[in-house]
Amino acid sequence: MTEQTAAEAEADTAAAEAEAPDGGASDAAAAAPPMPPMPPLPPVPPLPPTSRPPRRVLRAVARWTVAALVLGGLGAGSAYAITAKERTDVPGLATESDGRWGFPRLSLPALPPGAPRPFTEGNTAEVHHADLRRLLLPAPAGATADKKLTGGWISTERFVSEYEKSSRADIVAELKESPLRHIAARGWTMPDGTSSRIYLLQFNSAGYAEAFHDDRYGGTATAGDPPAGAARMELDESWSGGGKVEHTASYVAVEPKPFGAAQVRQAYLVAGDTVALVVQSRRGAGGTSRVPFHQTVILQNQLLG
Repeated sequence: MTEQTAAEAEADTAAAEAEAPDGGASDAAAAAPPMPPMPPLPPVPPLPPTSRPPRRVLRAVARWTVAALVLGGLGAGSAYAITAKERTDVPGLATESDGRWGFPRLSLPALPPGAPRPFTEGNTAEVHHADLRRLLLPAPAGATADKKLTGGWISTERFVSEYEKSSRADIVAELKESPLRHIAARGWTMPDGTSSRIYLLQFNSAGYAEAFHDDRYGGTATAGDPPAGAARMELDESWSGGGKVEHTASYVAVEPKPFGAAQVRQAYLVAGDTVALVVQSRRGAGGTSRVPFHQTVILQNQLLG
């Protein structure tokens, strides 16, 4: 993957660092009831470490570019707390009231004994062995949970409802051709009316995940299939990729002015065998805010690393 650059790296990096803890899993996660067992997964077909499955010719010649930040020390078989500096230690930080949301402390879930993390040596398919639902970003303080996107499994039809009707049949067909395992999703709405939805799509291997993303979205100068309610999308020039994890890629777009009744922002994350879609929308002339959206994208990307 190449790298998308922009002018506001410090704000994006600070967004991730502001919400990350010094260590330990969240109290909320510890108190959560046990989750139902995951459905059985189809066998992973043998693939060369660097091979990619056959796919259609990409629909454009330009790739969006990304920036990367290494996070080391991901030990297999145990929870890993995402760490960072305090807000006041971050150079270039604007103010305490820069629009960030108050997310709970984040930690990566424990892995089954002997299971590697997705980007460790020997995991050639870059598989996330943790329960995918545990890798969804939790809702921030003050949010109202989406009653339909509660952090569990969802159908393909629910996922494609994020897109204009003209694109849905093609996306469903693409997912049926790909060895998609399952989709997990969470959503919430903030007091100012900003609606957030996060979808994690897990495939049999990193090659299939990357191919699905590239075929549908990755080679375009906008955002691929248009999201529902957005007339058009443009590359978010303010996105710097700050807070990213090595080996993952982020593609961020925003609906430009003039927009309609609501403004939409969206981001795609490609992390090993998983493709994430992050969507935020807000009705009204003010539209969506850049800072909390970038913060959400960065934190979700860290959880996938």
